[in-house]
Formats: sequence, C-alpha cells, structure tokens
Amino acid sequence: MYDFIQKFHSGWAYLALLVLVIAVVNSFIGMSFKKDFTSKDRKIALFALIAIHTQLLVGLILYFVSPNGLNMIKAVGMGGLTTESRLLALEHPLINIIAIVLITIGWSKHKKLIASESKFKTFSIFYGLGLVLILSRIPWKIWF
Repeated sequence: MYDFIQKFHSGWAYLALLVLVIAVVNSFIGMSFKKDFTSKDRKIALFALIAIHTQLLVGLILYFVSPNGLNMIKAVGMGGLTTESRLLALEHPLINIIAIVLITIGWSKHKKLIASESKFKTFSIFYGLGLVLILSRIPWKIWF
C-alpha cells in the first residue's frame, strides 16, 4: 500500500503543479491585460485549489505510513538527520503546508472582492507565493 500511495503522490504532483502553474499564469495575464474576471478564471483557480488539496491529503497519508515521515523525526534523538532525510521528514511537509495555506487564503480573499483586477492580483500573489514555496521544497533528486 505504501508503494501505491507514494507513486500516486508523485504522479499527482505533476498534475497539481501543472494546474497551479496554469492558474498563476492565467492570473498574471488577467492582471496585466486588465481582463474581466470570468467564471473560466474562477474555475481555473478552483481546479488548482482542489488539485493542491488532494495532493496535501495524499501527502499526509503518505507521511504517516512512510518510513521517511514520523520515523525520521525519531532519528533526531539518535544522532540527527541527514540533509535528504530532513527534507523529506520536515522541510517538504512543513513548507508545502504553508504554501497550501497561502493558496487557500488567496481563494478565500478573492470571494470578497468585486473588481476583476483585485481578484487577479490576489490570485497572482497568493497562488504565486504558494507555487514558489512548493517548487522550493520538491525532493528533486528523488523525483527524477
């Protein structure tokens, strides 16, 4: 079961990142060209939110069944963590949770706004920061 969850988490990450990049690019284009915020723009941002939250859910399940999760934290008392194990056990989950919180805040804030420019700006900032944080803590050596 662990192998399936790990492969799903890795595979879904490609889709989640792609949809998030599309949402960020769409928001930058909408903001730059002063477009009207339409239902298509809302759906793009919503799909990114859903994809990222699904990734979080699978990641949390993986964290608790993985030998790289909680068991690695126990290794701190026995001599510390290596750079790679610290990334997997601590940095990757923590930073990505912060990123997903930022994305969720961006979604929540846009609902209270009326002006299209403000909505695009909110998505650009919050989804963009979330994307940067996620990209900064992907375990690239393991992923490829």
